[in-house]
Amino acid sequence: MTLIDTIVTTADGLVGGRRGKLARRGTISWKAIPFAAPPVGAGRFREAQPVAPWPGVRDCTKFGNAAVQERRFTATGPGRYAPTSEDCLTLNVFSPETEPSTPRPVMVFIHGGAYILGTAATPLYDGSLLARAQDVVVVTVQYRFGAFGLLDFSQYSTSDRTFDENPGLSDMLAALRWVQRNIAAFGGDPDNVTVFGESAGGSAVLTLLATPDAEGLFARAIAESPAPELVIDKSSATVFADEFVRLLRDPDRRSSGVDDRGAAIDPALARRLLDGASTEEIFRASNRLMRFASRAQTPEPVPFAPVAGSRLLPQLPVVAAREGTTHPVPLIVGGNRDEGKLFEKLWNMLPDAERMLLRVEDEGAREQISALYTGPGERLRLSADATFWAPTVAFADGHSRTAPTFSYRYDFFTKVLGKLGVGATHATELFAVFGAFRSALGAPLSVGDWRAVARVTADVQSRWGAFARTGVPGSDWPRYSEDTREILVIDRTDHIETDPHGERRLAWHEGTGIVADGVLEEAEELGSEFDAARGI
Repeated sequence: MTLIDTIVTTADGLVGGRRGKLARRGTISWKAIPFAAPPVGAGRFREAQPVAPWPGVRDCTKFGNAAVQERRFTATGPGRYAPTSEDCLTLNVFSPETEPSTPRPVMVFIHGGAYILGTAATPLYDGSLLARAQDVVVVTVQYRFGAFGLLDFSQYSTSDRTFDENPGLSDMLAALRWVQRNIAAFGGDPDNVTVFGESAGGSAVLTLLATPDAEGLFARAIAESPAPELVIDKSSATVFADEFVRLLRDPDRRSSGVDDRGAAIDPALARRLLDGASTEEIFRASNRLMRFASRAQTPEPVPFAPVAGSRLLPQLPVVAAREGTTHPVPLIVGGNRDEGKLFEKLWNMLPDAERMLLRVEDEGAREQISALYTGPGERLRLSADATFWAPTVAFADGHSRTAPTFSYRYDFFTKVLGKLGVGATHATELFAVFGAFRSALGAPLSVGDWRAVARVTADVQSRWGAFARTGVPGSDWPRYSEDTREILVIDRTDHIETDPHGERRLAWHEGTGIVADGVLEEAEELGSEFDAARGI
C-alpha cells in the first residue's frame, strides 16, 4: 500500500509533515500551515488577506500560535501552553497515511470557547484518530476572536485605513477557501467538505450557513451545542466598539451603561488608539469590555461575536433559517442533555435565568416560561435552554424546510462524569467525536466504563463519518421535520424521541418571537392551556 509523502505541495509552497506514532500510528499530520497573511500592522482588524508564498519546505510538525487570550486556556499538557500572538492564522491537516483510491471526505473543525478563548492545539481536537477511524481528512482551524477578530471598528474607517466588520468570520472563510485550493494535494475531496464545530464553533457553523460568501465552500455541516444567537447586531456592535476605544483611551474608565459614554470619540483619535495599542493593551481592554457588558446588561451578554446586518452576514442566522435563506446543505445539529452543568462547576459564562427571561418582552410569556423551570437546578437549565437548546430548535425548524436536517441529543456520560456531578454536559461529546476517551486527557474519565466508551465512540464517529461521506448519518436516524420532530438520543443504547420538552419549546419560541411559520396555532393552544391551569 502506497504511503503519502510527508512533503506536500500547496498553492503557496511546500509543507513538511510527520507520521504518527504509538496511538496515532497509521496517520500523518501537517501543523501550522498558514492560510492567510499574518493579521498584524495594517492587517490588524482587517479581513484575512492572501498569504505570501514561501521558499523551500516549511516545517509543519508543530502547532502554531494560539489567538490572544489568557494563558491558562492554551494548556496543551501538564505545565505546557501554546504561545499566543496576533499572528495566528494557521490550520492543521490530519490524514490516514496511505494514498486513497478515491479522494477522501474532508471534515473541517472550528473550535469553541465563547469567541474569547480556545486553540486548535488543544489535545482534545487532535484529528488523527477520527481521520484513521473514518478514512477522512480532518482539518482544524485557528481563527481570531475577542477584540482582534470579533469587534466591528468599521465606523472609524477611512480611504487610507480600513477596519472590517467581521475579521474573525473572514478567517473561517479564508480557511475554507484554502481547503478548496489545496486539500486535493493531501488526498481530500474539495467537493465533499463537511464543516463542523462545537459551542462557539457550532455557532460559527450556523453563521456560515447564513453567510452568502460561504456558498460552495462546504457540502455539509455539523453544529454541536451551538448558541445560535451568539451574534451581535450592528447597533450593539457600534456601542461595543465605541466603549472599547474609550477603554483604550482611559484604562481606569468604569462605565455603568450604554448611555454613560459622553461626547463622541474623534475618529482620528480612535484610529490612532487602535493602531498604536500593544497586543497586551488590546487584550486588557477586551477583559474590561466583558465587564462592561455584564454591568450594562446589554442585550448581548458577550460583546464578541460575528456582526449581523453586515456585508458578510446580512441576517441573524436564526432569521435566515426561518426565512429559508441558509445554504441548502444537509445539517446535523443538537446538544447535550446536561449542557449547563459544566458552566456551574467550572466557569459560569451563562447569563443568569433572570437576565435571560428579561429578553422575553411579554410578561405573560415570561411567566409561562418561568413556571416550566421550578425544580432543583431548573434555573440553570433555563439559562442553558435559552442559550443553546431553544434557538437551536428554532434553527432546525427553519433549515429543515431548506435541506435535510438531523437533530440529536447527547445523553451519554461515564461513571466518573456522573460522580463529578456534570453528567452529559457541554463538550463531553467531543471525547467521542475525536476518539479521545482513550487518550491521556480522556482516559481518567473512562475508568470502569471502557466497554460503553468504546461503543459510544464507535457509534458517534461512524455517524459523523457516514454523514461526511453521504449526507446521511445512519439509516436509523430519521430526518428532522416540524411535523414529526424526531431526534436521535445518543446514549449507551440509542433511541428516537419525538418532540422532547415540547411544552418548553413552544413557550420559548412564542415568548422570544422565533416561533416558526406553521406552529403559531400550536403555541396559542399552549398559552390557553397555561391560562386555564392558572384559573384565568
